[in-house]
Amino acid sequence: MFEGREIVIATMHKKEEVIAPFFEQELGMTCKVPSNFDSDVFGTFTQDIPRLDSPLDTLRKKAVLGMQKASTDLVVASEGSFGPHPSLFFVPAADEMLIFIDRKNDLEILAREVSTETNFSSAEVDTEEALLKFAEQSLFPSHALILSNPIENCTNPIEKPFFFKGITSREELIDIYRDLRKKAKTVHVQTDMRAMYNPTRMKTIAKACHKLIRNIVSQCPSCVTPGYNVTDVLDGLPCSSCGRPTKSTLAHQYVCRRCGHKELKYFPNIKIEEDPTFCDYCNP
Repeated sequence: MFEGREIVIATMHKKEEVIAPFFEQELGMTCKVPSNFDSDVFGTFTQDIPRLDSPLDTLRKKAVLGMQKASTDLVVASEGSFGPHPSLFFVPAADEMLIFIDRKNDLEILAREVSTETNFSSAEVDTEEALLKFAEQSLFPSHALILSNPIENCTNPIEKPFFFKGITSREELIDIYRDLRKKAKTVHVQTDMRAMYNPTRMKTIAKACHKLIRNIVSQCPSCVTPGYNVTDVLDGLPCSSCGRPTKSTLAHQYVCRRCGHKELKYFPNIKIEEDPTFCDYCNP
């Protein structure tokens, strides 16, 4: 269904470096990047262009724009979000979503990777010492930084924040900081989360792409349509001590989007009981 076909990778931030090998080697496809593609129109991490839609809606719009720019019926796109982990609330996390759309075969297949491996951070600094400490903790200079003068700290009320992105040298970092400090009480520093400036994020995108390929090659046992994937997770794995259901995963629900075939696959984590440590009754 896919071998020999051309797919566009909807990116302007060099994500093709980690995405293309998967599609070329695993599916035998030819990859290209659209020219004049600007995903910033859907929002930026610095919010100088706000993102108005949800990550999934933004991802779909990005994919559609990529197909339009490249005049193709196959596209893959990714969208990253950063903030508190969905369950470990005080831990920063990266949330990467990838979408694969095949207009010819009416397919839309998704994959998601949530990872605590991220340098996502920001701070207000008023000394070079604080700036350099932040830089060291943020894996600078292999990971770029962004400096800006927050509007609330500008000495001139009509002055607007201006962002200096993609900073990868100590000399440039200090020079820009000193210039901004002349205009504001503090300087805002943040990690540059654009993929081409963030190797850690690239690794997370690669993990999400691995999942996407696995989802694509998974076929419905009834109609053999690609994209036969987990649509729901059912908890209730029994405790090995008391036998009561726990919050751990008991089964995965699979549903085919084309024919509606459903299937429950029990014990996906290759264990039939849970340790009493994770039982709300044995360990309240």
